[in-house]
Amino acid sequence: MHFNLPQSSNSPIKVIGVGGGGSNAVNTMYQKGINGVDFIVCNTDAQALDISPVPRKVQLGATLTGGQGAGSLPEVGKNAAIESLDEVLNLLGTDTSMVFLTAGMGGGTGTGAAPVIAQACKERGILTVGIVTVPFLFEGRRRNQQATEGLEQMRAAVDTLLIIRNDKLRELF
Repeated sequence: MHFNLPQSSNSPIKVIGVGGGGSNAVNTMYQKGINGVDFIVCNTDAQALDISPVPRKVQLGATLTGGQGAGSLPEVGKNAAIESLDEVLNLLGTDTSMVFLTAGMGGGTGTGAAPVIAQACKERGILTVGIVTVPFLFEGRRRNQQATEGLEQMRAAVDTLLIIRNDKLRELF
């Protein structure tokens, strides 16, 4: 059963997934039926947005990327977020007091767009918590370097940053 939900609700807490990794996390939370928060997914990849069950979606940088993703280029993700920032902020409404922003660092959209969205939330006086993953070491030097740069930008843009290391997760499970 699927319900068409309004674009804005009364929940003061929003959970925003940015890019492929962040959107996957939010899709899972939404499907698990977590209540008391509003979920939003933001991605440059139009196809990924189409298959997301989350009703509140923003295609980042539709003009810039044509819905084709950021090509693992954080600068493209950043510019896509800037292009679509008003749309993201409109979904937050005026009732939002806390945002959890989740993204995978190392690719294009999550790495580039998440800090832009986080900074905009923080500037609105919204308590902003980042929850990000960093790549496995085997994913390569370039991806890990991009993740490191993304982490630095996220640290500056959020009130609190939680970092999940994929290599550590692999050890646990």
